[in-house]
Amino acid sequence: MDWCRYRFRSVWDLPAAPEAVYRVLERAEEYPRWWPQVRAVDATGEETGTALFRSFLPYDLRVTAHARRHDPGTGVLEIALDGDLAGWSRWTVTAHRGGTRALFEQDVEVRKPLMRRLAVPCRPVFRANHALMMRGGRRGLAAYLEAV
Repeated sequence: MDWCRYRFRSVWDLPAAPEAVYRVLERAEEYPRWWPQVRAVDATGEETGTALFRSFLPYDLRVTAHARRHDPGTGVLEIALDGDLAGWSRWTVTAHRGGTRALFEQDVEVRKPLMRRLAVPCRPVFRANHALMMRGGRRGLAAYLEAV
């Protein structure tokens, strides 16, 4: 087992139309407005940007993101990641029970030196930290969609 590799999957059921959810998710530069753990997103090119994340644990993760797939017809947004995390993340947005199901999938290797050193003893804590981040994102997005 590669203790520095993580695969995450989160499902967010939201009471908004899939098109509305997709429009918000495709504007990554606005994530800090509604997702508390996304501290900053800055465009560095037409299809690239940097992001800074921090959840409950006292460390920041910095990544560079490169668009890999942007397909409103199928509801898919996918990026390649480099930096403290290397791999990919993907949103798949579909209609579900009168609202939207947003599926978040991520496959990454941790490159941040401290997290690599603590990979074995802290793996459950890192996974819990990610779960808290995703919970905050779902709540923030639901509130944001309700307000717009």
